[in-house]
Amino acid sequence: MSARSVLRWLGSVRPERRHLRADAVAGLPGAISSVPDGMACAVLAGVNPIHGLYASFAGPVGGGLTSSTRLMVITTTGAASLAAGSAIEDVNPAERPQALFLLTVIAGAVMVLAGVARLGRYTRFVSHSVMIGFLTGIAVNIVFGQLADLTGAEAGGEFAVAKAIDVVAHPSRIDLASLVTGLAALGILIGLSRTRLSAVSALVALAIPTAGVIIAAADRVARVKDAGDIPRGIPLPQLPDLSQLSASVVTGALAVAAIVLVQGSGVAEAAPNRDGTASNPNQDFIAQGTGNIVSALFRGQPVGGSVGQTAINRAAGGRTRWAAIWSGLWMLAILAAFSGVVGLVAMPTLAAVLIFAAVRALRFAEVTSILRTGLTSQIAVVTTFCATLFLPVAAAVGIGVALSLLLQLNQEAMDLKVVQLSPAPGDRWKEQPPPKRLPNHRVTVLDVYGSLFYAGSRTLQVRLPDPVGAEAPTVVLRLRGRTSLGATFVKVVAEYSAALEAVGGRLYLSGVDREVADLLRRTGHVDVSGPVGIFEATELVGESTEQALRAAETWAVQQRRGTSDPDR
Repeated sequence: MSARSVLRWLGSVRPERRHLRADAVAGLPGAISSVPDGMACAVLAGVNPIHGLYASFAGPVGGGLTSSTRLMVITTTGAASLAAGSAIEDVNPAERPQALFLLTVIAGAVMVLAGVARLGRYTRFVSHSVMIGFLTGIAVNIVFGQLADLTGAEAGGEFAVAKAIDVVAHPSRIDLASLVTGLAALGILIGLSRTRLSAVSALVALAIPTAGVIIAAADRVARVKDAGDIPRGIPLPQLPDLSQLSASVVTGALAVAAIVLVQGSGVAEAAPNRDGTASNPNQDFIAQGTGNIVSALFRGQPVGGSVGQTAINRAAGGRTRWAAIWSGLWMLAILAAFSGVVGLVAMPTLAAVLIFAAVRALRFAEVTSILRTGLTSQIAVVTTFCATLFLPVAAAVGIGVALSLLLQLNQEAMDLKVVQLSPAPGDRWKEQPPPKRLPNHRVTVLDVYGSLFYAGSRTLQVRLPDPVGAEAPTVVLRLRGRTSLGATFVKVVAEYSAALEAVGGRLYLSGVDREVADLLRRTGHVDVSGPVGIFEATELVGESTEQALRAAETWAVQQRRGTSDPDR
């Protein structure tokens, strides 16, 4: 990076004096609400809750300095935390934090590379049905997975549903004091959710029940300090331990990156820049990657664009990127002053925070709408939901991405329509269903709607009228607007033209882009001097099709005359 680029970047992130006070005030509610959120997300990741707080200061600062969506807050999220925790759950608890830091660095590096490679446009290929199925599965997983902590019961099982069933099936294991603590926290969260205190409701839900546990000396209720020592003060940067590198860490990092990038693009749509400038998804990829790298260096966990924290930032009056940065700086101040208090927090209250957030994240209306959309959407949402419930998160993400691509290809292949065009008065064309078999000695003009790549070309091959049994049929196939076609299409055209030639017919291609025409001539599979005629597109829509039609009619007349000649 040149000195000029550095100076340009410094100028773009410099705080604006007129908005400085508003941004500083807006960042405080976000920092306060990040205390319970960050700790709860660390519980999901299976590490000491302090690492969630570290991420809650590092992510907003590192990401806020580089994002193009200026009000987006890059901090801990439930989906990324669950994916990371799933990837390192088999790691020795003592080594798990180091494995998490390494996973976070790798995920951040992948995000930065995705942004540099300008892969932002590919997030739209993730099906909405797949994403809703995945997020719904994550929410249900969180609810089931936190029942044990909420009730103070020991639970066994390979996945969250099994653990929840184990808790319900053995009610004698439930600790009454833990259950009361957790239910009290849930009651506070529900009671304050529709009040002006909703932004700090999670913090209140941690503080009041925890105070009750301390006053009642309920030692059986698990505390945060039971998960390990809580370091006091501000964390110092530390390089990840490369000895923790493993296949599960790498696949977990890729899963986290995929989740964060797709969720981040949704956050950008929900929080447009106030000055009207468009967000750059590639720059936001880089910002989220930067946030993860900074988080890992300060012993934090994965972070990403947070819907909830971004909404708080907007509602609190944030004006520029410095509102998000201030939320990280305020968190740093909270850590410096109150990190010693973190260890006293009752674990059932963190479980209550997670369960409440997960239930609120369930989108029943969207799931119902998707289930009514059709079989393809039903398969997508149900498959991804079940995969998320019963498989490791990394595997569920892989299935979701693969399913999105397969559904896209299938939809492109099936959503293809062939119509017959007939000249109508006023230099217009009339659409009608194509014939199943081609008529003798007549010209059939066809147009195609839909993708002609890969399976789409094979679908076209099936839906083209059959030339078998016809005498000298002629076909004009309109291709206007097709700027690139693949080898499968070339093969389909070659095979169809050969079938036409076998019965004395010809194929004419109209509206052909110049580069496509060069491709067809270059491949050698299509004989453009014989059974195939090419008419390149012109500025006038329909002109090349009319030219092809005249040429085809001339050919058809010649064939009729030839077959009626007794000397032939």
